[in-house]
Amino acid sequence: MTDASTFINWSLLALSPPGWGGVLLAGFANSLKIAVGGYGLGLLLGIGGASGKLYGGPIMRDLLECYTTIVRAVPELVLILLLYYAGTDVLNRAFEVFGFGSVDISGLAAGIFVIGVVQGAYSTEVLRGAIKAIPAGQIEAARAFGMSPLKVMRRITMPAMLPYALPGLANLWLVATKDTALLAVVGFSELTLVTRQAAGATKAYFLFFCAAGVLYLLLTLVSNFVIKIIERRARRGLARA
Repeated sequence: MTDASTFINWSLLALSPPGWGGVLLAGFANSLKIAVGGYGLGLLLGIGGASGKLYGGPIMRDLLECYTTIVRAVPELVLILLLYYAGTDVLNRAFEVFGFGSVDISGLAAGIFVIGVVQGAYSTEVLRGAIKAIPAGQIEAARAFGMSPLKVMRRITMPAMLPYALPGLANLWLVATKDTALLAVVGFSELTLVTRQAAGATKAYFLFFCAAGVLYLLLTLVSNFVIKIIERRARRGLARA
């Protein structure tokens, strides 16, 4: 039987040239930066969006409804292309109007913004549903004790809604790690783009795309492990089904 190593040049995965392993790891690090930054921004937008939809005025609710509907309706690849190119162009034009001149927006910042806007729409609905799942008596009791709306949100609403929100938020984190691959179409050097470059330069497509798949799988396994720990801590004191 012919050994698989006969057909696979493992030295191409070496961390130093002529191996491409270091390039792949650098691309993987960029993917992580975008995923973490975009997810964090999306979470902030989601908290604000959910609060606005539940407690804001009619105009605020209508605007947020348009935001979440449009983002969830349009394919993510189209949104990324639109926000990446049109968004940076609008920002530069705004700077020029105020006399600041055009600015060179980094691919990392643009990627975080794009992923964050997409994540924010989904986070808004996840958090809104989680807040509505809180028994109304808990909120009413907090108000009866004279807590301010901000304190009710911080001391009651946020901790109480966390067990309901975690499954959806965990899924959104995993989606964010995969959405970073879409930024390859705009030329940002994340894992998918550098994998394609390495495979094209060496013609070892099977080797490099399998290596990229392993990195994504490892990220998912580690994420699942951390998510389970967070879920156990969030569900302490709750009755088990």
